[in-house]
Amino acid sequence: MHSARCGPYTAGRMSERVQLRPSTLFHFSEDPTIQQFVPHVPPTNPTHSPAVWAIDEQHAPLYWFPRDCPRVTAWTRTDAERGVFRAAFCSVADRIHAIELDWLATLRTTTLYRYAFDSSAFERWIDANGQWITTSTVEPTAMQAVGDLLDAHVMAGIELRVVPSLWPLHDLAVSDSWDFSIVRMGNARTRT
Repeated sequence: MHSARCGPYTAGRMSERVQLRPSTLFHFSEDPTIQQFVPHVPPTNPTHSPAVWAIDEQHAPLYWFPRDCPRVTAWTRTDAERGVFRAAFCSVADRIHAIELDWLATLRTTTLYRYAFDSSAFERWIDANGQWITTSTVEPTAMQAVGDLLDAHVMAGIELRVVPSLWPLHDLAVSDSWDFSIVRMGNARTRT
């Protein structure tokens, strides 16, 4: 089932095999003072019921960006996809993240915080790989600064591209050949 939803966030195919419940889930924010996460209706998805969203560790790099930064990300799901992915993206990486040139300075200066949650209150959100939701108010079990966001990408072995326009990568990423996530394209440069 292809899962694309309206708004600034689109996720790739639901390709993961049976996903075990992780013990810890995460939320990323530029605000270091959050004591409780209260269910809310996101402005980018006004038809969704109130919830709190969290992400598993494997998919956490999708949020190593300033909140409003438009980005395109794509990655292989299986060893069989690796060759096609690498050829399509002209890379030896198994994961590509991209932002626009105008966002590089903000990426370099943003302080991002990773909040941790016990996963027991959350259920898997089927609209996007790695995402979990709860309709309950939850308190974080820990919070820490992520550190330099460029270094986080380097340490994780993720190829980070800084490009004049995201649209060519957007069009390449939305394929049934690999998984992808596209966030905040409403803040991207206009397609030309």
